[in-house]
Amino acid sequence: MITPLLGAAYVVLLVCKVVLAIRAAQREPKPGRSDFSDVVIAQPILSGDPGLSDTLEDNLRTLGAAHFLWIIDVDDPAAHAICGVLIGRHPDAHIEVLVAPPPPDGCNPKLFKLEMARARVHHHVLVVLDDDTRLPAASLAALLAALEQSDVATGLPAYLDDGRWPSRLLAQFVNNNAALTYLPLLNVWPPLTINGMAYAMRSERLNDLGGFAPLMGYLTDDLAVARLVLSAGGRIAQTALPQWVQTTVTDGNHYMRVMHRWFLFAWLLMRHQPGRVRAVIALLHALPAVLLWSIVIAAIVEQSFQMLIGLVVLRAFILIALQQRIYGRPLHKPLSSLASELLQPVHLLHATFSRTIVWRTRHYDVLGDDSFHSVS
Repeated sequence: MITPLLGAAYVVLLVCKVVLAIRAAQREPKPGRSDFSDVVIAQPILSGDPGLSDTLEDNLRTLGAAHFLWIIDVDDPAAHAICGVLIGRHPDAHIEVLVAPPPPDGCNPKLFKLEMARARVHHHVLVVLDDDTRLPAASLAALLAALEQSDVATGLPAYLDDGRWPSRLLAQFVNNNAALTYLPLLNVWPPLTINGMAYAMRSERLNDLGGFAPLMGYLTDDLAVARLVLSAGGRIAQTALPQWVQTTVTDGNHYMRVMHRWFLFAWLLMRHQPGRVRAVIALLHALPAVLLWSIVIAAIVEQSFQMLIGLVVLRAFILIALQQRIYGRPLHKPLSSLASELLQPVHLLHATFSRTIVWRTRHYDVLGDDSFHSVS
């Protein structure tokens, strides 16, 4: 029977990735810092997500003496209103609001805002934080500790969902893959890129590299920052403490748009890697989904459903154990997790053949990481 052989291969590969991820996490030093008064947190903000206000406020409460730079669009009245309410509600917080004009065509809107913020930074450390991301104090401390021996330090995303199936599918994709993508490769190579949802740099070092201005023609801001650092002989540090992300995914179309954008960004990253790196990444991250599809098909053909159920239960147990170790709590939703992995080849094919993405309110035709333009 083919099903047991495929199942064994899948489990062995999964266990190997888990062992490598835990091994990398164990090497991380314990962060001890709690004073963030020399830290400025830059957040490009765009309204539209119902959880925006709660997320921004949670960071204000959690990160104490840190300074916040909120960069909002001139034509985003909802963001203006949210920022005004939060400033009034937290009069002792250090908050500055910058208003950004529309970015030029072919200019990354996030990097456009971040360059505005960089010019106003007079603190030792700049932390870039997405507006849907909650940064625990321990995770910020880990980023700052990692900066002692690196040029940029990045975190590990963990997704929360609102209970609706599109949000749950998105969350399970991240929670299935984040720790098993970023951490195992640290045993072989230094980090290839950063997680753009949360990363830290010393402001002096960023200024020495020219700031974000040289990168504004690149579509993927995280990959652009990573290349800037690595091309200058710098070092990226990948921490193993989570940043909690929650994005409201309204329906199936919204879910497909987000996944399409993420997979296209991953494709842009992969095309610049050496052949051996691409081969290892394909083995660790593409092969499991292919194996899982093969197991499902073989189980149907061979009528070996008990074997399939056993594999699903074992898979869930392994992922829950890893999440408990890395995130401090299980994030696994069995059916959504399984569906998310089975959908990965679909998203990969979509990103391969369709190069028009939707990013918040904007549409872009993507020819390459440094070649894209707005479309109506």
